Amino acid sequence: MKPSDVYGHHAMSLPRALLVALALASAACSANMDEPISGAGGPSTTSRGTAPPEPRAAVEVEGPIIGGERDVLYNAMPKGFEAHFDYTEEEWFVSGEATAFEVDGSLDLDGNWSIRRGDTAPYTTRIIVRRPIDPDDFNGIVVVEWNNVTGGRDADPGFGFLFPEILGKGYAYIGVSAQEVGIAGDAALESPALSFEAAEPLQVWDPERYAPLTHPGDAYAYDIFTQVGAMATVRANANPLNGLDPKAVIAIGGAGAASRLVTYANAIQPEAAVYDGLLIHSRGGGAAPLGPDLEMLPRNGTRVRSDLPVPVLILETETDLGILDFQAARQPDTDHIVTWEVAGAAQFDQATLNYSSASASRWNGASSAPGVTTLCGPINVGPQPEVARAALGRLRAWVLHGRRPPLARPLETTPDGEIARDADGNALGGVRTPAVDAPISSLSGAGSDTSIFCALFGQERPFTRERLAELYPTHRAYTDAVTEAADSALNGGFLLKADRDAVVARAERSNVGR
Repeated sequence: MKPSDVYGHHAMSLPRALLVALALASAACSANMDEPISGAGGPSTTSRGTAPPEPRAAVEVEGPIIGGERDVLYNAMPKGFEAHFDYTEEEWFVSGEATAFEVDGSLDLDGNWSIRRGDTAPYTTRIIVRRPIDPDDFNGIVVVEWNNVTGGRDADPGFGFLFPEILGKGYAYIGVSAQEVGIAGDAALESPALSFEAAEPLQVWDPERYAPLTHPGDAYAYDIFTQVGAMATVRANANPLNGLDPKAVIAIGGAGAASRLVTYANAIQPEAAVYDGLLIHSRGGGAAPLGPDLEMLPRNGTRVRSDLPVPVLILETETDLGILDFQAARQPDTDHIVTWEVAGAAQFDQATLNYSSASASRWNGASSAPGVTTLCGPINVGPQPEVARAALGRLRAWVLHGRRPPLARPLETTPDGEIARDADGNALGGVRTPAVDAPISSLSGAGSDTSIFCALFGQERPFTRERLAELYPTHRAYTDAVTEAADSALNGGFLLKADRDAVVARAERSNVGR
């Protein structure tokens, strides 16, 4: 599908508004979770058959949204994705009455929190919906991303890491502008690398297109995220999923949004029971506040509560353990919580820049982060995207069929809390991939100390020619080492077959050992 088929090429004129009252209390009846996805079997662990404890307010949806000063949606996929993957991408406005929450007791480190309902306020936010054009291609899973606003703008880093799995395997995707800062706020992370036109809130970037949006504040973001997730469970031709029949809905959130998902898991999910699984990607040692008051701020070392009946996969990088102190929040694996710590990975990395630059060239006409390597030096090129895609695939099987992901060794640490490293500077322990088991460079989650922005991008230090010759005296020695490490990661469940093959193919094309 061409961009013009989705957005049109005319001034701001919203299509006929589709105002659909989607009562969230009835959303639970929309899918039979005992039906396996083609060829797969096993028991289901999802909660789709259980309604939330009490009804929520209805939401209204309006769209697809087109036009505006720029005539393109913010965060549009890179050019050609729709046609290549046979997907459609649309933007919708979602409106309703959201509730803020108050702490009932204390925010203990075990995450077993009690809350009570507080004030309510109206809101209108936007969502991005990406779905297969052919309904028969839908795999039954809706991925709902809490958009990250660390840079003072809406961003979809989860989709950037996961798009080959999401678009290649038939998921539906909804990106939610859950927080106020992405709509009308100020940057949360100051950096010269983000001082460009794309790093703007929606209403600054295109005030005409996004004028209808109103956000009452982040205390209401949790209920907004619940309402959008529940909307996704309703099979209705007039809703943004256009009649798709979801079997399960998975919440994802990375970096700053991961801290929001920790709080969501501990405070909101037990009551709302909307999401059938959570992928918490790159959280630190704390969690996000429930509201603006200091007593609503969880302490460092907060864990995900262990009594959730739905699967939670926590995916961590070296950056998260080090700079962001996830070590303080480490917790044992259980029947419903599994943590993967990825050796050689940084919270943001080259893959982040590759996707965001390709995306921004579509909706902003320029690279999304010019000069990052000039500011930060050689940034991390580690295996995070590949492991993240395997994590989503494993979480899908866990949600639908009760197959828990493989357990992984934690990253090894020294007595003073540093990540333990081998003689070449690569981490010991953790999820292993060819990047660290057949390495050509040292990879770290701790980047340049010139700014917190650079620190999050990690570092890469290529090996000298002499060291490469010691490790791989021939090209065959290198490709054999990569193949062995890739097969080990594939058989262990930490790489998908497509990514295993791509890693081996890159090694075969390389000049290492020639």
